[in-house]
Amino acid sequence: MTAALDHDRHQAQHALAEALRAILPATAVLASDESLRPYECDGLSAYRQLPLAVVLPETVEQVQAILRLCHARMIPVVARGAGTGLSGGALPHADGVLLSLARFNKILSIDPEQRIARVQPGVRNLAISEATKPYGLYYAPDPSSQIACSIGGNVAENSGGVHCLKYGLTVHNILRVEMLTLDGELLTLGSEALDSAGYDLLALITGSEGMLGVITEITVRLLPIPERAQVVLAAFDAIEKAGQAVGDIIGAGVIPAGLEMMDRLAIRAAEDFVHAGYPECEAILLCELDGTNEEVSQHILQVRELLLAAGAIEVRTERDEAERLRFWKGRKAAFPAVGRLSPDYYCMDGTIPRRHLPQVLKRIGELSREYHLPVANVFHAGDGNLHPLILYDANKPGELERTEAFGGKILELCVAVGGTITGEHGVGMEKIDQMCVQFQAAELQQFHAVKAAFDPDGLLNPGKAVPTLHRCAEFGAMHVHRGQLAHPDLERF
Repeated sequence: MTAALDHDRHQAQHALAEALRAILPATAVLASDESLRPYECDGLSAYRQLPLAVVLPETVEQVQAILRLCHARMIPVVARGAGTGLSGGALPHADGVLLSLARFNKILSIDPEQRIARVQPGVRNLAISEATKPYGLYYAPDPSSQIACSIGGNVAENSGGVHCLKYGLTVHNILRVEMLTLDGELLTLGSEALDSAGYDLLALITGSEGMLGVITEITVRLLPIPERAQVVLAAFDAIEKAGQAVGDIIGAGVIPAGLEMMDRLAIRAAEDFVHAGYPECEAILLCELDGTNEEVSQHILQVRELLLAAGAIEVRTERDEAERLRFWKGRKAAFPAVGRLSPDYYCMDGTIPRRHLPQVLKRIGELSREYHLPVANVFHAGDGNLHPLILYDANKPGELERTEAFGGKILELCVAVGGTITGEHGVGMEKIDQMCVQFQAAELQQFHAVKAAFDPDGLLNPGKAVPTLHRCAEFGAMHVHRGQLAHPDLERF
C-alpha cells in the first residue's frame, strides 16, 4: 500500500513539475527530495514536511501564472519569505506547492521627501534602513532576526522588534501593499496618502499569515533618524522587581524607544556569546530613550530615579555609540545565544497587560519546575510581549511533547490575565489549539468567513492559524477529560 501511495505521489509530483516548468525556467522549479529538503520547515524545526514542489519566481506575472495553475488544479499553495518564522507558518503542504519569494529582493524606489520606500517582499528588513540611511531615514520595526528576515514575512506575521513600544509594529509602519489572490487577481490595499476611504483591508492583510493572498510589493513608512539615542541598563536581584520597574516607567509617562528584559539564563548566554558587558544578576532591563538632546537628557535622569526606586542594584548609562550597539547586540543575539545552552529550545510568544508581568513571570518559573524544563526569558517588556525560551532535548523520548504542553500552559496563562497567544510570531501550526482557548465559536466562524471571502477554496496556507470548530471541540473535550479548566490560572490574578 505504501509503495502504491509513493508511486502515486511521484506521478503527481512529476506532472506538476512539468506544468510549472512551462511557466518558469527549469532551474526555478524544484521537485527532487534533496532540493526540497532546505524548505521542509521554517524556524520552528520541530515541524517538517516536504512539499510536492518549490517554485522560485522573479516576476509578478510568473506568480500570477503559478497561482492560476494551482487554482485550476486545486493544489494548495504556501508562500514563504526567508523562512525565519517561529510558528510553523511557512510549513509546506504535503500535496502542495511552496512559493518562495526570495528572488523578489529589490528596493524599487526611495522617496525621501514623502519618507516612503517601495520594496519587494523578499527584501531583508535591515536592508531598508541601510539603503535609506544616507537620507537620514530608517525603517523602525526591527525584529531580532532583522539581518535575515524579509519584509514580506514581517507583514505576514505583523512583526515588531525591540523598538516597537514607541514606533509600533509592522501594521503601523506600512502604507500600501500589492497582493495577488489565488485566482491571480492583483489587488492594491492602502494608499501612500495619510488616509484612505473604506474598510481597513491593509490592517486585515497584515498578520494574516499568507492565508488571504500573496504579497508582491510593500510601501513602507520611513522615519528620521533621531538626533540622539541612549541606553540605560539596570540590573536587578529579582525578576519580579524588573517587571515592576517596567510598569513604573510607563506609568510615569515616559515612552522609551525600547524597553527590553532578560533573565539570568538569557543574560549568561548572551554574555558568553557576544560579550556585551552585562552584569551578573537575576534580570536586566535595557531602556533606550531617543529624541532631541534635551528630551533624552531629561528622560534619562527620570528613568534612573524610577529604576533605583524599583530596587535596581546597578544602573548604567551607555558611554558612547559603540557601547549602545553592544548592549543591543547582546539582546538581539539572545535567541541564537540560548541555542548554545541546550540541544533544542522552543521559543514561545504571548502578550500580557504590563501590570501582570511580575506575577506571570513568577508563574512561568513555577511551571518550569513542574515540567522539569529550564526557561530563559527574553521579551519586549514595554508592551508585555513575552518570549520564554524552553530548553529541551528532542532526542529524549517524550521531551518535545512535554515542552509543547508547557508552552501551551504559558499561552493559556497569557489569555487568563487578559492577554493574547501571540504578539508577533503568529499562530501558524504552533498555537492553533490555543486559538480555541482565546476565541469563542462565533469569533472563529467570523475568521473562517473572512478567509472564504478571499480564498473560497481554502488553498492558501491551509490548516494554519484558524482552527476548525471540530478541532476546538476535541481540544476542549481533552481538557475536560484531564480535569482541566480552560483558564486554570485565572483565579491567581
